[in-house]
Amino acid sequence: MKLLNEFKLGNLTLKNRVIMAPLTRNRSTKDRIPSQLNITYYSQRASAGMIITESTAVSENGVGYIYAPGIYTEAQVAGWKTLISEVHKKESVIFNQLFHVGRISHPDFLEGKQPVAPSSITPQGQVYTYEGYKDYVEPKTLENNEISQIINDFKVAAKNAKEAGFDGIEIHAANGYLINQFIDDVSNTRTDKYGGSIENRSRFLFEIINAVSTIWSPENIGVRLSPSGVFNSVGDSNSKQTYQYIIEKLNGYNLGYLHLMNPMMPIDEYPEMVANVAEYYGKFYNGNLIVNGGFSKESGNGILENGKADMVAYGRLFIANPDLPERFSLDATLNEPDHETFYGGDERGYTDYPFLNLN
Repeated sequence: MKLLNEFKLGNLTLKNRVIMAPLTRNRSTKDRIPSQLNITYYSQRASAGMIITESTAVSENGVGYIYAPGIYTEAQVAGWKTLISEVHKKESVIFNQLFHVGRISHPDFLEGKQPVAPSSITPQGQVYTYEGYKDYVEPKTLENNEISQIINDFKVAAKNAKEAGFDGIEIHAANGYLINQFIDDVSNTRTDKYGGSIENRSRFLFEIINAVSTIWSPENIGVRLSPSGVFNSVGDSNSKQTYQYIIEKLNGYNLGYLHLMNPMMPIDEYPEMVANVAEYYGKFYNGNLIVNGGFSKESGNGILENGKADMVAYGRLFIANPDLPERFSLDATLNEPDHETFYGGDERGYTDYPFLNLN
């Protein structure tokens, strides 16, 4: 089964092509330091060829979720270092997914300050704070000098990730967070060098890639995109052209991989968007491709066998099955995930899913 074969990713060797997708679980400390519970959780799932961590804030101004980790303080770096050591003991590779939430936040997280965004457009919905659900607020339009500071925040976070011992980093440019807010014209109405044309709207992403490439070799950097994503009130009126441009330009960077997400929500009312992103966008990319979103063992192996992708990332299946590759290998029954415990809480639904009993 190709899914369980080794894979050479730049200077790294993955023991299989089953990737643990980045999964926000809201169980770090309030200071955004990985907890002992986090260490156990990731260590349990080191059967993956590669783990991509949950979204990790690059600065205190980039946070938007309760009990979610960061990588901008010495204590956070130390917490990750312990976690990474346990994952490496089990011969798995681990990348740190770096992000800034942009407007998907609230003044409660930001010492009363407005969240920031490419344009002052309020997203729909509510954010869960330490005091409960609150409506999103109108974000502040970023000035160019503030954009430069955020790019530097990514660079510093990349340096911190290297110090912590990660094998690489993934730039989170999907799911309606700050980079995605710049890319899509629904959320970006700027008229300066960061707005208007596709080239301008994607400039922020490529400037971040250039910045972190001074810290990491390109083969240790991944980028995650959601070309058919409308989560967190984003979307692009010409998404096919926009994301084809970005993906083709990424070919010039010799990155470790491109990570494409299938849509998380119905896209029937968005005729420009495609349901199978690997099938449509994979032909524009020459490097290693990870696909994510709704794959089973059979469909995941199938997309590898037909050459449409190189690795498959699993989210919910890894939540409920810490030994997922072994279960795939033995064609064993899979545990069902408990949706009620996905976000926040204690060990229930986090570290207490049973492993296979082979006795």
